[in-house]
Amino acid sequence: MSTIDPNNGNIFNQINKANQGKAATEAGNKAKEDSDMFMKLMIAQLKNQDPTSPADTEAFMGQISNMSQVESMNNLTSSIQSMSQSMLSSQSALQASSMVGQNVLISTDKTLANEAGGVNGVLSLPGNTENVRLTITDANGKVVDTVNLGKYSFGNNDFSWAGNADYAGKQYSFKAEAKLSNGEYQRIDTYLDNKVTSVTLGKNGIGMQVNTAVGSTAMENVLRIGV
Repeated sequence: MSTIDPNNGNIFNQINKANQGKAATEAGNKAKEDSDMFMKLMIAQLKNQDPTSPADTEAFMGQISNMSQVESMNNLTSSIQSMSQSMLSSQSALQASSMVGQNVLISTDKTLANEAGGVNGVLSLPGNTENVRLTITDANGKVVDTVNLGKYSFGNNDFSWAGNADYAGKQYSFKAEAKLSNGEYQRIDTYLDNKVTSVTLGKNGIGMQVNTAVGSTAMENVLRIGV
């Protein structure tokens, strides 16, 4: 099956866009404050001007015109911001709907065995190791298998557990441990194959949650779409 790079970048882009939207909102609020202050000063000027020497009408109208242009730009900025947020939400919803039903590798120690009774996953190694020991337990905590996978190198490494046909569709937990230079074993992170049952969208596409049969996790915990 073909694989697709993680969508984490999209999530970070959405966070950046949300921050930009916040900055635009703050700028709009500042402009409104400036506009209010301008009107107060102008009214005060009119009240206190010398009746025998009133303010220049042309200059006065020019100031009004300039402030109107600023207000128009602020309104346009607000409209564009609202449109961008709407488009972002629509894009997030489209991306989310395309994930439903697909298999993804997520950071977890639990999954359902596939139709053949096996499980595919990834081991995250902090360094090279002479052996990775895998302990598999069922939903009741009973150990059903212990496997020595052999040598693995630093980084993310694919692995498969064959299981058997009787395990198909049942939940299992995986404890992966890497052998250290002193002979002791240290637990390492695993990413396991899970099918996406639904996706929960956060506000404006931020905080997307991926839901599977064994639980829910944040989008940034998805290592790969397609196994």
